[in-house]
Amino acid sequence: MKTQYLTSLPPDWQPRAAIFAALGDETRQRILLLFEEGEELSIKDIASQFDLGRTTVVHHLAVLEKANILAVRRAGKLALYSVQPGAILDALESLRLYIEEEYTATIREHRNNQS
Repeated sequence: MKTQYLTSLPPDWQPRAAIFAALGDETRQRILLLFEEGEELSIKDIASQFDLGRTTVVHHLAVLEKANILAVRRAGKLALYSVQPGAILDALESLRLYIEEEYTATIREHRNNQS
């Protein structure tokens, strides 16, 4: 049993943890799935798709922004959000690498059973 991370995650995992936590909520996943590639959406655009109060939508957007999943650009009074796929891909890649390094034998066995 590895016990070194019982009290806190390693510092390089903090950004990844924020991404996975943000994506752990179904509403935030649905918000993310609204976007077309390269598209910017306003709070109004997003809120109009949900049966949620504007404050709730703004909260979800803030969580996604803090995790670097969404970027926000100001255009006057308008806040325009866009997806930052690099942050998500980096988190998934680092998780993949961790699993490959720590569970080599299990992965090999799994792949052999798939053949």
